Amino acid sequence: MIRIRKAEERGQADHGWLQARHTFSFASYHDPQHTQFRALRVMNEDRIAPGQGFGTHPHHDMEIVTYVLEGALEHRDSMGNGEVLRPGEFQRMSAGTGITHSEFNPSSTEPTHLYQIWLFPERKGIEPSYEQKRFDDEGMVNQLRLVASPEAEGGSLRIHQDVRIYLAKLDTGQNLEHELAAGRHAWLQVLRGEITLNGTELGTSDGAAVSEEARLILEGKSESEVMLFDLA
Repeated sequence: MIRIRKAEERGQADHGWLQARHTFSFASYHDPQHTQFRALRVMNEDRIAPGQGFGTHPHHDMEIVTYVLEGALEHRDSMGNGEVLRPGEFQRMSAGTGITHSEFNPSSTEPTHLYQIWLFPERKGIEPSYEQKRFDDEGMVNQLRLVASPEAEGGSLRIHQDVRIYLAKLDTGQNLEHELAAGRHAWLQVLRGEITLNGTELGTSDGAAVSEEARLILEGKSESEVMLFDLA
């Protein structure tokens, strides 16, 4: 079973300096039909104006994943981390027992386009931690590149939940497959371009919840980029 979450159906927030689209209920946007999928709680697509961002604020008991598509994002947190996240880099922050952090667009001219994703952790009270890593395009062209997993497999980042996160860049006309073990589920988010998922057409910023499917077949209908979550 595949359930599509079309881009234009998502919640929307216009804060002037921030344009945000919410796949699931978030902040003032509430949709009882779209609150989460499995451990996946937040899927926000944000565009941040130059020189703007999120001031210091707290989190706890959440796995927070950030992926920048365009521009840059400057991160600072109460653990002493201070990094700039750029396209092709993937960030994982475990809020655990509690952290504070800020996220800003450091450019005075260029906007930042990113996805911020929250997942419930495997348990509460995890020690807070932070990782950031670049994954080369070569490892994800027409193939799924594992970027986060519970055991940090294959050089991926460690995420404290039974989920494996993959990135892939598909050329037009190219296919890739992913097997789903019995009882597993998947969420597919189209970051750019157009694809088909088991024959169903998806465009830029569309998402899809997948259950009771043994195999996922993705075909690039244009140059495209996707993020796939293999979930318990």
